[in-house]
Amino acid sequence: MSDSSKSRYDNPVSPETSIGLRRVERSSVVATGENGTDSNSPKKLRNRHVTMITLGGIIGASLFVGSGNVIRTVGPAAILSYIIGGLLVFLAMRMLGEMAAARPAIGSFMEYARVGLGNWAAYLVGWLYWYFWVGVLAYESVLGGETLHQWFPTLPAWLGSLALLAIFVGTNLISVRTFGEVEFWLASIKVISIVVFLVAGLFFVLGLWPNGSFHVDNLWNHDGFAPHGYSVALTGVALVIFSYFGTEIAVMAAAESEDPAKGVRQATSTVIWRILLFFVGAVAIIVMVIPWNELPVPKDVSVAPFTLVFERFGVPGAAVIMQLVIFTAVISVLNSGLYSASRMLSSLAHEGFAPTIVARKTKNGVPAVALVASTLGGVVATLVNFVAPDSGVFDFIMNSAGLVALFVYAFIALTQMNMRRTMSPEEVAGLKLKMWATPWLNILLMLGIAFVFVVMMFSADGRTQVYTSLIATVVLVILWPLAKKNVEKVQARRRTPS
Repeated sequence: MSDSSKSRYDNPVSPETSIGLRRVERSSVVATGENGTDSNSPKKLRNRHVTMITLGGIIGASLFVGSGNVIRTVGPAAILSYIIGGLLVFLAMRMLGEMAAARPAIGSFMEYARVGLGNWAAYLVGWLYWYFWVGVLAYESVLGGETLHQWFPTLPAWLGSLALLAIFVGTNLISVRTFGEVEFWLASIKVISIVVFLVAGLFFVLGLWPNGSFHVDNLWNHDGFAPHGYSVALTGVALVIFSYFGTEIAVMAAAESEDPAKGVRQATSTVIWRILLFFVGAVAIIVMVIPWNELPVPKDVSVAPFTLVFERFGVPGAAVIMQLVIFTAVISVLNSGLYSASRMLSSLAHEGFAPTIVARKTKNGVPAVALVASTLGGVVATLVNFVAPDSGVFDFIMNSAGLVALFVYAFIALTQMNMRRTMSPEEVAGLKLKMWATPWLNILLMLGIAFVFVVMMFSADGRTQVYTSLIATVVLVILWPLAKKNVEKVQARRRTPS
């Protein structure tokens, strides 16, 4: 490994280490000042935006509705499934946080994979991540369009979907601050709903709610805490770990914030605990309020776990309230997805993995071309769902992104472990945010990822996601030689003195 790539985390203003960082500085998508912030951006994100972007990126229908399926499968021990899955994601976020706090860069783990593992790793994980978010854009826009159609039957669902995409493309195009402000308020609605759910639920299960009684014993009264065995609770991790995917958005957002280092530390150290509290706490309240074996299949919002619990609280119009909350969750994830996809595509273009024109930005620092290109991908997938719902194309897009979360976590673990290996003891001691027990916790995370992969192979839906994801990956591998030539040209131009 060359000297120019050894010092990955050094202080950017240190004269002794500035040469080692030159490669990373020149590859960063933002032009950074001495404090690591974007010195050219007129409207940067505030730390409150970064915090809510993290929460908004993952709190959605998977919690409000999908948690019912997990509980029905695992029983009250679903609490353990969410704890274990959340801790695995926490390890990945801490590893990413160590790298990002030292050197924030838009593209986050893609950029660190490039420096730590090589161009091939950045190319693969970057395109897979973009592909994942394009699928999310399609899914959330379809869900949002169908919801609008239910409320306004004269509005075609496909038109509602396209309208939502257009609205949030507009908010993203104005400026990153506008995106952050919109996401802050959308995410706030979800967070407030969950906080109310947790507080009211705690009073209810303790018998302190009006006309309430003690319900904690529902944890063990119906065939025990783990009615299907603790092994099922472990396999349940494969169902829930994907619910946490999206926390890494905060690292990209922090790079465009007023204080990137502080934003990263908050996102990777404190926000993840709030996420664990929301997910684990909500599931615990659900299984205590309603016996796990009485939960119906959550086919729609009216029988979603959150709706049923609010009805037990005696809240009138619980179904309508939850429908509004879930719609807010849908458009919040849509908003975050547009941001994530555009920043990743812009970062790919900046490094030569995509056409250079895609990296162009507006005067407000918004990668407009990447945003429109990402949106077009979502539009195509959305229209395919409405025009040819039986073609299988939409299902393939949804399923083939199924392993992206596992790929991202594995690359983060490998990258941080490899970058730490090249550091001196003095450099390790100077880290602003440090991952514990490297490389042992890295190995633990990769073993957890391998376990989830194996579990997925034992279910029909899981195998479908594995096979389709591998097909998408193979396509990227085949195209790598073409992309590699362009990357080498871009890097050669940067090495040539101007």
